[in-house]
Amino acid sequence: MIVTLITGANKGIGFETARQLLDLGHTVYIGARDVERGEKAAAALGARFVQLDVTDDASVTAALAVIDADEGRLDVLVHNAGILGDGPLDGPTALRVFDTNAVGIVRVTEAALPLLRRSANPTVVTVSSSAGSFWAVNNPDRPEFHLPVALYSASKSAATMLTVQYAKAHPGIRFNAIEPGPTATDMTAAFGIGRSPAESAATVVRLATLGPDGPTGTFQDESGTLPW
Repeated sequence: MIVTLITGANKGIGFETARQLLDLGHTVYIGARDVERGEKAAAALGARFVQLDVTDDASVTAALAVIDADEGRLDVLVHNAGILGDGPLDGPTALRVFDTNAVGIVRVTEAALPLLRRSANPTVVTVSSSAGSFWAVNNPDRPEFHLPVALYSASKSAATMLTVQYAKAHPGIRFNAIEPGPTATDMTAAFGIGRSPAESAATVVRLATLGPDGPTGTFQDESGTLPW
């Protein structure tokens, strides 16, 4: 049985990623800040719920301790939790966006590393964004060119770089970042763009189910490696 943790998985791409990995036979832990919403999502899917706020060290430590006690290892970690951070461009908002979208990756990865090292095929996937790609945001033919989301874009650049650096530091674990594609979620509703979360989740699932000889340290979308 493959043991998987997905952060921010009570809705959107995380929820659909959980559904698809459950269909493939994974034991899936849905991580969510809100207990009621997380438990409801887990019950709807037949997954397991663990309270996990990526901005809270104690919450992260407790969540991984639960998985350790129940499973003894972690095979797949999907960093999906994220916020858009639109609104005022100020210090408090910047701290909140980076704390969730970038620092949260460090918190969860560091807590998960001992469990991942016990896996025969450890895999980490970061749901990043080409909104954090210099190439994409400077290309008028790309939708990211027109997105006014400075903090989100900057934090996703950081998320992708963290993924690459973790891959270099831990060659026994595959770390890859994914641009899941423009997706219609609560977070992107204001922009009126995107396809279904289920379609985008399939791109996440592809990287979450890599074999031991799969790539590491990459930033991809459904078509392959992306420049950034």
